[in-house]
Amino acid sequence: MSQAVSHSEHEIDLGELFAALWRSKLLIMAFTFVFALLSLALALYLPNIYRADTLLAPASATQKNGLGGLAGQLGGLASIAGISLGGTGTDKTALALETVRSRDFVSRFIQNNDALVALMAVKSWDQNSGELVIDADIYTAGNWVREVRPPKQAKPSLQEAYEEFIKLLNVSQNKENGMVTLSIEHVSPVVAQQWVTNMVAQLNDYMKRRDMAEAQKSLHYLETKLQQTQIEELRQALYQLIEEQTKTLMLTQVSDEYVFKTIDPAVVPEKKAKPSRALLCIIGTLFGGFLGCFVVFIRFLFNRPRV
Repeated sequence: MSQAVSHSEHEIDLGELFAALWRSKLLIMAFTFVFALLSLALALYLPNIYRADTLLAPASATQKNGLGGLAGQLGGLASIAGISLGGTGTDKTALALETVRSRDFVSRFIQNNDALVALMAVKSWDQNSGELVIDADIYTAGNWVREVRPPKQAKPSLQEAYEEFIKLLNVSQNKENGMVTLSIEHVSPVVAQQWVTNMVAQLNDYMKRRDMAEAQKSLHYLETKLQQTQIEELRQALYQLIEEQTKTLMLTQVSDEYVFKTIDPAVVPEKKAKPSRALLCIIGTLFGGFLGCFVVFIRFLFNRPRV
């Protein structure tokens, strides 16, 4: 008998529940209306975000360092003279994709392009004048005035700027054809396009300078070893290595698009990428209706008669 009573206490009469929902329809409508207004206000408050992108092709799918490329062929001879040729070559494309997301490169990019204000203090973009609207509570009259808690300072650090910039940056590679897409989002379409263009150029220059320095260092080392050895076979091997490094050095000097060649350059976008204001309003309205029904359901559970 007690089990039957306990079972009936936990049963929910759907007819009574729907009747309760109908009686409270004004409350549900009120929740729906309020959240519809809130979502509309939020949709109107959020600034437009524009996305500029560029399509890139790897200048060389796999560029191997000369020392690594001949390691297998010349490893025996090199070991005679105590020369370490290293392992296999490095995939320049994969290395560049990791470099463009790295803290060091992004920090350099922010500094070189004087992008700190446009990154950390912009509130919106004036479409009529084409000017950035700066948040006066963050940056005004050439000074950083934002209020933050230590260890942060009024002027954002490069570490903080990197964390914000990486949210705007997207880099992806098509696994089928190897093409790379690099895109940046910003409230200003002009800034987004400029940053994408500059980032590709500076990435190519960054990788080129690094390989140039490595090639020069390798050449110096190999020429020193060449002077120290009298073994003819080893000298021939060193000549081949020097030739490979010389080719790498020449390539860095003649090619501006060292790692990536631009197939489709970035343009100033005319259409916003987000937010989707209509979708935001729909979601807010549906959530308000669901919340109203949930409140009525909870009231129904607490107020229904107990057996």
